[in-house]
Amino acid sequence: MATIFTRIVNGEIPSYKIAETDKFYAFLDINPLVKGHTLVIPKKETDYIFDMDNNDLAEMMVFAKKVAKAIEKHVSCKKIGIVVLGLEVPHAHIHLVPINTIYDIDFKQPKLKLTAAEFEEIMNKISTTFQTIE
Repeated sequence: MATIFTRIVNGEIPSYKIAETDKFYAFLDINPLVKGHTLVIPKKETDYIFDMDNNDLAEMMVFAKKVAKAIEKHVSCKKIGIVVLGLEVPHAHIHLVPINTIYDIDFKQPKLKLTAAEFEEIMNKISTTFQTIE
C-alpha cells in the first residue's frame, strides 16, 4: 500500500505544494512547528533516506537547498534547520524548519494551528519565490 506521501504526490490527498520536479516534491507540513515548516520527499517511495541512490540523495539535497532559500525570503529566521527522522512515515523525507534558536526544532512542542488561508498565503509566497531561485 502506498504511503501517505506517495498519495500526496499522486494527488489523492491535497497538499500545500511549494515545489515539484520529476523526482522530488516539497509541501508545507500540515502540523508545523513554525510557519514555513516544509517537507521535501523523493517521489520514488523509499523508506530509509540512506537507502536512496547516491545521485538521487545528492539531487534531493540540492532541491531542498533551493526550497530552503525560498523559505528564508518569507519567514523571519536565522537559518533553516534540517531534520531527518524517518520513523513517523515510511517514506524518506526531510523537514526544513525556520529556526532562530536550537529549541525551535523540538518536535515535542505544540504544533501551530494555521487556517487554510494562512497555509495558502505561505505556500503562494514560497512557491512563487522558488521559481526565481537559480
